Amino acid sequence: MSRSWFGPRPPAAALQIFAAAALLSACAAGGGSAPDSALPVVGEQPAALAAIASETVIIVMGDSITAGLGVQLEEAYPALLEARLRAEGHAVRVVNSGVSGETTAGGLRRADFIARQKGDIVIVALGGNDALRGIDPAAAAVQLESIINILAQSGARVVLAGMYAPHNLGSAYVGSFDAMYPALAKKYALPLVPFLLEGVALDPALNQPDGIHPTPAGQRIIMEQNIYPVIIGLLK
Repeated sequence: MSRSWFGPRPPAAALQIFAAAALLSACAAGGGSAPDSALPVVGEQPAALAAIASETVIIVMGDSITAGLGVQLEEAYPALLEARLRAEGHAVRVVNSGVSGETTAGGLRRADFIARQKGDIVIVALGGNDALRGIDPAAAAVQLESIINILAQSGARVVLAGMYAPHNLGSAYVGSFDAMYPALAKKYALPLVPFLLEGVALDPALNQPDGIHPTPAGQRIIMEQNIYPVIIGLLK
């Protein structure tokens, strides 16, 4: 989300992005099942099962920025977060549940499934596509609040990652949209990442040619400067 994120975007370019997002989502949904050889053998791996049970599971709900559109999966910020935390000795597993093109409405449809995964921490990084589509901030806020409640009822610690609306949507829209994240974080006493793309947005060197999706270097900044400081505070 570079200058095109905060300013006018040619309609054709926007349609190309959303078409690509829909295609990627469809491809992701079509994966096959794992081969039998990948399944654990019951009774033969007690140490491995105990290690898995002791892990802190962090699930990241998000859109194409979280999914790592345009970069390798291991270069997306969820994988970078897991790598850093493990290098520091933390027994964690970070699950990338980003879906290209995802809105808060789509996130709400997936929330029950995510809740059943029993993550210890769930980062909710949604809303950017709502703004790109001009969805009413009041509707987005209601959907985010429902997601928060569903996840909290599962026992997960919810972390909210905020976004900023494009300036070309007008001051009234921008004000309402940008305010919903701190308002929800305050209402539910949630750890808040004020702006997921802080330090990355508006920098051409850190964004791909589409002006929306971060490069590997941009993904690393998201992890190091924005996500990691909040998560490490929850693990101490």
